Amino acid sequence: MAEVDYYELLGIARDATPGEIKSAYRALALRAHPDAGGSAEEFQLLRSAYETLSDPVSRAAYDRRGRRPSMALAAERRAERWARPRRFGEDPDFVPTVPDIDVTHLPWWRMMEGVSRVHYAHPGSPGHAPAAGAVAGAVLLPLPLVLPFAFSVWLMSVWVLLVVSAVAATVLLVRRHLESLRTVRSFRSEFGDRIVFGSPGAEPDEVAERLTAELLERYLTRLPGVRIFHGLAWPDSVFADVDHAVLCGRRLVLVESKSWLPGHYALAEDGTLTRNGRRFRGGGTQLPTSVEAFRRLLPDVEVRGALVLYPSREGEITTDEQDDGDAPPMTPEQFVRQLGDWLAAEPVTVDRHVFRTVLGQVVSPSSTPTNA
Repeated sequence: MAEVDYYELLGIARDATPGEIKSAYRALALRAHPDAGGSAEEFQLLRSAYETLSDPVSRAAYDRRGRRPSMALAAERRAERWARPRRFGEDPDFVPTVPDIDVTHLPWWRMMEGVSRVHYAHPGSPGHAPAAGAVAGAVLLPLPLVLPFAFSVWLMSVWVLLVVSAVAATVLLVRRHLESLRTVRSFRSEFGDRIVFGSPGAEPDEVAERLTAELLERYLTRLPGVRIFHGLAWPDSVFADVDHAVLCGRRLVLVESKSWLPGHYALAEDGTLTRNGRRFRGGGTQLPTSVEAFRRLLPDVEVRGALVLYPSREGEITTDEQDDGDAPPMTPEQFVRQLGDWLAAEPVTVDRHVFRTVLGQVVSPSSTPTNA
């Protein structure tokens, strides 16, 4: 079996930083991905190189061994990773859970009591305009009978012109209204009552994603217009760059889920993530980049981010009550309280255009549907 030097494969120096490793991998993987015309073998080899060199322990072991057969190393790296009793103070036997939230203290939750109707909006739909046109016609038609002596020939001509215009406008708006109803029926026929699209990560180290998926379905589906997406790509990407997204009306929340050490997390004034008052170096987030990418994709939609944190061992995670920044750290309880309230601005609206745009970024949208 041919030997491959992972550093040469990625085109990086042996003292490359984690950021340089990730940047090199993404640039190469975009071209090598099977969906972009590359080969599955080349893509798998690049992924093995990235997973090995991005993990400090695996990278150190690889550097000690030197070059090794490409495919054999991936299996060995995985075996070594799970054989380690601890990593960065984490407890591999600890399993966090989704908290039970007292919803009786959530104003937006109580507001949805008995509300189940969903409004399927779309830019350009006539809304109540047909009814308004009909009312205008009903007001104009009897004027000659109500004020017969006030109508001169000139006024009669103006009246006829207004009536004809009102009738024509009403007919046009009614046609547009009927077309809108047909597209809504088609939309509902295509998607039915599906609430969730895509699937959260299934790997053992992606437990935080599965916890957030459960959190979103358990609580945020209280809002009839909420649609939940898992595994979204940035525009022009083929990877699941965003863990989750929640859409309600024309408001979109992008979510990253992390399992980190217990402690107090906050954003410093310069946007740096801190833990217990010191700069946090135990993990990173792509959330600010994701928020900017989706703001460009959907310029007329309000987009914000949330970094939902779970403990990686016994202990409590706390965060500041901050409502600014593109990637504020949040506990699951804070997320449900703050983001549920923010999304409740349009609680029953599904904007079909925005929905299809977001759905188009889901890497695997054809997963088993979830009904509500």
